[in-house]
Amino acid sequence: MSGADNNEFHVRLQKVAELRKQGINPYAARFERTHFAIDALEKGSKDTLREADAILKNPSKNPLKLCGRLMTLREHGKLTFGHIQDFSGKIQVCFMQDLMGNEAYKFIRKIDMGDFIGVEGELFKTRHGEITALVSKVILLSKALRPLPEKWHGVQDQETKYRQRYLDTVMDRDVLQRFILRSNLVRAFREFYWSEGFVEIETPVLENVSSGASAKPFITHHNALDIDVYLRIAAGELWQKMAMVGGFEKTFEVARCFRNEGLDPSHLQEFTMIEHYAAYWNYDDNMKFTERMFVAILKKLLGTLKVKVKDRDGKEVDIDFTPPWPRKKFTELIKKDCGIDVLKFDEPASLLKEIKRKKIVIDGAENLGYGNLVDHLYKKVSRPKLIQPTFVIQHPLSTKPLARKNDDDPRLCDTFQLLVNTWEIINAYSEIVDPLDQRERFEKQSLAKAQGDEEAMMMNEEYLLAMEHGMPCVSGWGMGVDRLITLLCAQDNLKDVVMFPLMRPLEDTVKKEKKAMEKAKKLLKKMK
Repeated sequence: MSGADNNEFHVRLQKVAELRKQGINPYAARFERTHFAIDALEKGSKDTLREADAILKNPSKNPLKLCGRLMTLREHGKLTFGHIQDFSGKIQVCFMQDLMGNEAYKFIRKIDMGDFIGVEGELFKTRHGEITALVSKVILLSKALRPLPEKWHGVQDQETKYRQRYLDTVMDRDVLQRFILRSNLVRAFREFYWSEGFVEIETPVLENVSSGASAKPFITHHNALDIDVYLRIAAGELWQKMAMVGGFEKTFEVARCFRNEGLDPSHLQEFTMIEHYAAYWNYDDNMKFTERMFVAILKKLLGTLKVKVKDRDGKEVDIDFTPPWPRKKFTELIKKDCGIDVLKFDEPASLLKEIKRKKIVIDGAENLGYGNLVDHLYKKVSRPKLIQPTFVIQHPLSTKPLARKNDDDPRLCDTFQLLVNTWEIINAYSEIVDPLDQRERFEKQSLAKAQGDEEAMMMNEEYLLAMEHGMPCVSGWGMGVDRLITLLCAQDNLKDVVMFPLMRPLEDTVKKEKKAMEKAKKLLKKMK
């Protein structure tokens, strides 16, 4: 805390003490408002408003009641103007000494920018034509001990935006609207699913076996059962498919997922996914459903299928979601972009040798199994070129341990990914429903994990047991919510659309917390 901020903090603490001495609680229990700011402004634009002099002579017996955070405050003798901001927006307020009385007007000096206040009054227009609430009564609802950032510039430091998001959303309405859009997006997906006959189900966050994707999981210990468990890496993929065994036909889940992997602008360790599964569909049905879903949701939220986004260099790019989206085969993309036909190789050593011969560098390639090596090659040479919405289809069998074999070419599987602006937004496929095929795939994954591939899947006997009871043909689909909303908001980092992203704690914060704990321990000793 700077010296100026520290002085301000103590001045405000003193005001709190003075208010309490006067019998005023600076932290009220409630306030019953009659209008939000936006409603009052709309009312003021429609109604015939009285002049301030008329209000002064005959104050309203049925005043408006507004509340919010005081964002500006400027005194002009017997008049003080300010703006209060609530969730809907801002409205100007005017404190007039002749209307409020001397004592009540003096109380304004106990109020600071950043405080939450409630006001009663009547609307009028200033000489500049601004709709304003002429205040007859003001109540302090919550005293802010620390000042807000300087109003003209807001929060400039990017790290502060992530650590103190509440300041970012208070000072920048565009940031607040970004998170409102995120909420509306998830709501729109839910409503679309419900309209299509899907049932929302909840699946476990803690799992005995980590599965549903190729990723390194977080591990934690379950004290009551005395076992290690894994935080889920996908939105209940295997659990939703087990629900299909149990008679469900269309399910979805909006879920927090966790992957203990690298951090970059397009990856977070904690993120939100939506997954759905539909019995009797194949991956082609799911692609058509995806196009139809995006058309409906984007038109509903944005009113258009054309969106401006930022590319990886921060330049503005026009993205057109108008279907149909092109379909490009995964293996053919790689072959076109680097000359390697991955289907000619059936084990990682020979493929890695060819990758090195082409002078393509993949970090940690020596520890990857064949499937993950192919996937990393694709991400290196092909994915950066996919800007407009594109379905990348039919991945090699070994890259998708849960996907159904293609009937025409058993080296491939019935899969698709939706790529937009180089980011994978959706991963989907026709699911394996053959328990013997699934067991064989799990065994190959177990071998890759034993050889050092941390992202390979584990054997899952409980899931295989469910499959052996009979599973209908089904297609599944998973989407990263954070990535989609980042694109739609023209941001370039997932943290910009996550309200409170995980950050390494500041050293000063850690010291204060340790000091508080030591103080508590000393107090406990004295009590004993």
